[in-house]
Amino acid sequence: MSVPLTTHLVSLSTPRPYAAATEHPFVTAAGTGTLPLPLLSLYLSQDRLYAAHGYPPFIGQLLTRIPYSSTHAVDSPEEKLHSDVVKVLAFALQNVHREVGMFAEVERKYGLNFAQWRERKATRDYTAEMARVGALGTLEDGLVFLWAMERVYLDAWKYAKSLLGNVPNHEGDPTLLAIRQLVENWTCPEFEQFVDDIADLVNRLQILPGTAPFIRAEEIWARVVELEEMFWPVGGEELSKLAA
Repeated sequence: MSVPLTTHLVSLSTPRPYAAATEHPFVTAAGTGTLPLPLLSLYLSQDRLYAAHGYPPFIGQLLTRIPYSSTHAVDSPEEKLHSDVVKVLAFALQNVHREVGMFAEVERKYGLNFAQWRERKATRDYTAEMARVGALGTLEDGLVFLWAMERVYLDAWKYAKSLLGNVPNHEGDPTLLAIRQLVENWTCPEFEQFVDDIADLVNRLQILPGTAPFIRAEEIWARVVELEEMFWPVGGEELSKLAA
């Protein structure tokens, strides 16, 4: 194909616009310093569920999909690709484990009390789709799904960061302090390199236009954009998601 697969996917006009996920009102409010602390708490409680319960099993499923073969020479392209996949997935597990710890730190530091929130339908839908792709999809499907999730997330927080530069520092504002910490975590060079590394793997899979894997990649991209948009809570939702 003339352009890398990831470049093609980002260029697509999806049923839900890309900006609906990356410039959602929640992200805009985070970037402009107008996000209510309870709404941030609700969101982080859901992101912790995604990271702690949905993400590790998904990565584990991808590891089981690597098509190792004794017919591949040690220095073969296949063996090199498989080694690089393991390296990226190992980093993904280490990073998500670190982030689960970060959620606990932020919850404690800013008194967010994640236990007060019920699980949202959008959270269940997202983790269910991860489980479905992990269990039924190919390694190619899973890597496209992983890249899509991380790419949208990176772009959303980079958008928030671009807005945050215009917000004055208010040392006594716990919401703004928490957001600045989160923005730095999800826009740092290490995370951006991680997203680029997954993209490199996806583009090395040699998924050709018109093939079934190519069509599935387009469908996965559109679905992730949709899921990411729904994952951001909307204003007022924090009043209806309190645990019984």
